[in-house]
Amino acid sequence: MKKRMKYISGLFFVILFGLSLISCEDFLDRQEDEKLTFDKIWESRNTTKQYWLNAMSFLPKENSREIGNDDPYIGASDEASIVFERDFRAMNFGSWNPSSIPYYKMDHYYKGIRECNIFMQNADRCSDPLLDKNELAKWKIQARFARAYYYFMMMRDFGPVFLLGDELLDFTASTQALYRPRSTWEQCVKYVVDEMNICAEDPAMQRQADLSSSEWGFATQGTCYAVISRLRLYSARDLFNGNPLYKNIINPVCENFPEQSMQPLFPQNYDANKWLAAAEAAHKVFEDNSYKLYRAGNNNPYEDYYGIGYQTWNSELIWTDGYFSRFGWGVTTVPTGIAGTAYGGIGPTQQLVDAYAMNDGRYPIIGYNSQGMPKVDDESGYDVENEFAKSDWEYPASGWSSFDNYWINAPNMYKGREPRFYVTVFFSGNKWLHGNSSTSISFAKGGNGNKAHDYPKSGYLCNRFYDHYQNSASDNWGNITFPVFRLGEIYLNFIESVLECKKREVTLPDNYYNEAMEKWADLRNRAGVPPITEVYPNASTEELIELCRKERRIELAFERHRYFDTRTWMIAEQTDAGNMYGMNASYPQGNLDPTQTPDGFWERSVFETRVFNKNHYLYPFAQREIDRNKLLVQNYGW
Repeated sequence: MKKRMKYISGLFFVILFGLSLISCEDFLDRQEDEKLTFDKIWESRNTTKQYWLNAMSFLPKENSREIGNDDPYIGASDEASIVFERDFRAMNFGSWNPSSIPYYKMDHYYKGIRECNIFMQNADRCSDPLLDKNELAKWKIQARFARAYYYFMMMRDFGPVFLLGDELLDFTASTQALYRPRSTWEQCVKYVVDEMNICAEDPAMQRQADLSSSEWGFATQGTCYAVISRLRLYSARDLFNGNPLYKNIINPVCENFPEQSMQPLFPQNYDANKWLAAAEAAHKVFEDNSYKLYRAGNNNPYEDYYGIGYQTWNSELIWTDGYFSRFGWGVTTVPTGIAGTAYGGIGPTQQLVDAYAMNDGRYPIIGYNSQGMPKVDDESGYDVENEFAKSDWEYPASGWSSFDNYWINAPNMYKGREPRFYVTVFFSGNKWLHGNSSTSISFAKGGNGNKAHDYPKSGYLCNRFYDHYQNSASDNWGNITFPVFRLGEIYLNFIESVLECKKREVTLPDNYYNEAMEKWADLRNRAGVPPITEVYPNASTEELIELCRKERRIELAFERHRYFDTRTWMIAEQTDAGNMYGMNASYPQGNLDPTQTPDGFWERSVFETRVFNKNHYLYPFAQREIDRNKLLVQNYGW
């Protein structure tokens, strides 16, 4: 089984350099024609399959070896502090521009689109009798899915992009002949939605329940609908729905593309009916009946929430990027006080720590004053005056580690929080659990968790994706199926869309509202907290929308959603700019035992000040592309 899993994982990660015969360094670069070698590819099942794997290899690596190396979506979000000096740091401080763009992948995805087109247009030429036609049909529909997904990935970074359809650009043509205007946002959304629906309805696109173990990791019918759900949700939010910032982003006169000439690239007016489309798209995933929230069956919310990424190919996972060693997440979140390989530098900000509810489901922190000190809901029971006072209380470790609950002496700030808090957030003065071992950790300067440059700047580490049942000191990391799409997200997509429809008096299908509240209650029940309507019985629709945003922030923490949520909600100027808070990790350990946290550590402190300007909501196009393609309109403010 292990060998088969590693092989299918190659669907996403093996780049077959020898078969990358037709690619381009940039969108408008030329290449040589290698026709004789190219024709031979399609004579064999093996080389045909290899070309298919090559076309699929442009899919993103969301469970990469080291978090922060391949994308900015955790490091550049307000939920996270990452100490490693990677390219997302330029985004944290606003020091990026069209000539220096971190993680620029436009050319990467257009290469993938071209490879998918080449495969789909040539795969039927394969004359090898060993090639099963049903197998080939599966490869072709997976390639068609990947092509649409590559567009989706670009759209969430850049907004509207170039739609090429089945076209293979003639790279022997003049540069001017290769000029292309951007398609509009609505054209891009329609294209991806239409393509995903075609893929979902194709007989070769299987349902999750029909996959064999050798096909785990393939896109499924549910995957197609999940992509549509996320795209429809983004499209309904403020960034892409009548955003006045983008009103004047208009294509130039395009003589060869009259249908695009002088077209506004972004929607000019707000359309509340987009929320209905988003609600219906999420509901389509439910109708697939292939998925349910993961529950271990022991009525343990810690085990249930932790198990989403721990239990391989479980009922909640709609699509993952493969089944891999947990090393990438483990090594970057295990504190340096643990023996073995330990880089311990990825953790929550204080803002995320404050976002978690109490164990009765009520959110204690409702805002901050001008000095960054929290404003507290008096009904939550959170004692802000004594949040750093220590007391003895039972720490809940059963269900996500080898330990039963144990007693600690720790600040009241962390006491009595909901289960998802303890699964996700590790704080100083606590014990890091690894296999049958536990090690007390201090994140004060000079403590065993704050050595050299590998330490969490915020004074917290991400607890969630380390395998606490394994001992990493012995180089045991366990495995992970990272949730790229899962049912919990689709629940939240549906709830938000239904509430926005209600707010804007958009007529919903019968029972949508009741169903949304039931799914919200189900999600919170899995997390061990009461239904939102019981905790906040008098909440208005607008207040429920804000509570839904809080739920999303917590439930999907460190799954690469927060980056896009703050941007598509257009709140990033408030959340992603200014002071980022944590505990005082610069406070010296002094003469204390290196595992003990000094009292001076317990102080809300600024660990860095970030920059987010209006132009940062979308990526810029590279200056080299602007210079080469005279029809390409740059994004706002760049």
